[in-house]
Amino acid sequence: MSKLRIMVFPTAKSTAPVANHSGLTGCPWHDVKAMLRQVDLRPTRQRMALGWLLFGKGDRHLTSEMLYEEATRAKVPVSLATIYNTLHQFTEVGLLRQVAVDGSKAYFDTNVSAHHHFFVEGADELLDIPGADVIVGKTPTAPEGYEIARVDVVVRLRKKS
Repeated sequence: MSKLRIMVFPTAKSTAPVANHSGLTGCPWHDVKAMLRQVDLRPTRQRMALGWLLFGKGDRHLTSEMLYEEATRAKVPVSLATIYNTLHQFTEVGLLRQVAVDGSKAYFDTNVSAHHHFFVEGADELLDIPGADVIVGKTPTAPEGYEIARVDVVVRLRKKS
């Protein structure tokens, strides 16, 4: 009998506005520029290039290392430190959602809607769970001075033996 480990992560609340992806034109370069301006981020060359890589392929999950590899293959001259900074800036303003799968690995999700994830162990792959497929029971009471911003459920999967 296999066990599913469900981990609930209350996450920090961002005070930044959540990006609204309405009004996009379908042109990834133009849409990235519009998204950045909407959240008051200057559309620098590096932000534009990384935004194009992130958002030009639909909803997806990437680690900073995965994005760095894509940028390298696309001949985008950017350091891993810039990738980290940009991913965190995009998360701070609501363009991305950070999903922690363990203490050492974080994924960045281009789908910022409320949903949960499957994590495929061994393949290090994150998959969306449709919103209605997970029901979270009673959440804990937040400590004094805090409120629960979001609950992330990560269901870990492995191949049957």
